[in-house]
Amino acid sequence: MQFTCSINDFNEAKQVIVGGVDSPVRAFKAVGGTPPFIHSAKGIYLYDEDNNRYIDFVQSWGPLLFGHCDADIESALIDTLKKGTSYGAPTTLETYLAKLIIAAVEGVDKLRFVNSGTEATMSAIRLARAHTKRDAIIKFEGCYHGHSDCLLVQAGSGLATFGAPSSPGIPDSITRHTLLARYNDIESVRDCFAKAPIACVIIEPIAGNMGLVPAKTEFLQELRALCDEHGSVLIFDEVMSGFRASRSGSFAFHKVQADLLTFGKVIGGGLPVGAFGGKDEIMHLLSPEGAVYQAGTLSGNPLAMAAGIAALSKIAHDSTLYERLETLANQLMDGFRQAADSQRIPLQTTVRGSMFGFFFNTAPVNNFDDAQKSDTKMFARFFRGCLERGIYLACSQFETGFISVPMNNEHIEMTISIASDVFKEIANGRI
Repeated sequence: MQFTCSINDFNEAKQVIVGGVDSPVRAFKAVGGTPPFIHSAKGIYLYDEDNNRYIDFVQSWGPLLFGHCDADIESALIDTLKKGTSYGAPTTLETYLAKLIIAAVEGVDKLRFVNSGTEATMSAIRLARAHTKRDAIIKFEGCYHGHSDCLLVQAGSGLATFGAPSSPGIPDSITRHTLLARYNDIESVRDCFAKAPIACVIIEPIAGNMGLVPAKTEFLQELRALCDEHGSVLIFDEVMSGFRASRSGSFAFHKVQADLLTFGKVIGGGLPVGAFGGKDEIMHLLSPEGAVYQAGTLSGNPLAMAAGIAALSKIAHDSTLYERLETLANQLMDGFRQAADSQRIPLQTTVRGSMFGFFFNTAPVNNFDDAQKSDTKMFARFFRGCLERGIYLACSQFETGFISVPMNNEHIEMTISIASDVFKEIANGRI
């Protein structure tokens, strides 16, 4: 493949945009080379400025469950666009989408829409602190909950890619209220509870920002019991897993109910969106009913609501959707693992619904420490080999991949064949 146009576009972007990108992981620092600059997409494919075509397993980092330019979502957007792009006033679209979410997800009595996952988690924590009248929170190493100050501590994903445990510009006076526990390790959580009165525990029940690492059912059950014992609020960050792992998010896998949940990605059908919701006894503290303030000019934007309604309506009317996508995800990961095994390359794989992940690691990955033992140089070689053959994977060992509805067996088998060729090239020292 030729990347001449993308190289020129990237150099030009760096003159006016910091690092040439608007989100750090897009810069390809972890894998080397120049990121392809995309000019269009359709279904499962991305097309870059050099007219290269890729099978897209990133799907805008998760939101595009139905692939690029889905006809139903596109139609809903066009109809809504003709009526206006933003009103700064209530619409029935917000109510409709809220009802779809509440009908699907256990434990959500009421919710509020915001513009991003960062806003959602930040607001949920503010509510939890107001409800408990406590300051300290517990988060887990490797879980990313957005870039608000109190949460940008051992946050995985892009930070893991760049080897930074936190970020400059965050005062110690804020992070001292954030206690760190080890994912899938309940004793580390008990240690945190012993140190301070805890307002809330926030966790990705299916972590997607240290690679795909699901929480064990027993661990989440014990976490629920600890929060009940100490009067702390349990927050599930389902920005990534909500309507991605299943219609009910992580609940389908462990049946543990949180007090507050955060959403994003799929609920906006590909447009910027976030939401947080949960028990009415906590949500009613939010202004204008209560004193906890949160606001946003574009919150509940009609375009995002329309796209979300279209996406969630399609989900609600397709009872075998996640079963089909999980079958394809398992097929892909089984194929990757067999191809890697044939070249004696260690590979660990995981699937949850339409989400998949793999680590170049000799041992199973259950937490951030395990994930960091993965061979990131091997991942970079594999990534570049796949990209140059038309397979677009997440550009970091510490990210998650996604299956979309337009994908079929042929696409999966083609991808496995390409991956097999890349593994052979790696084993023979040609990549």
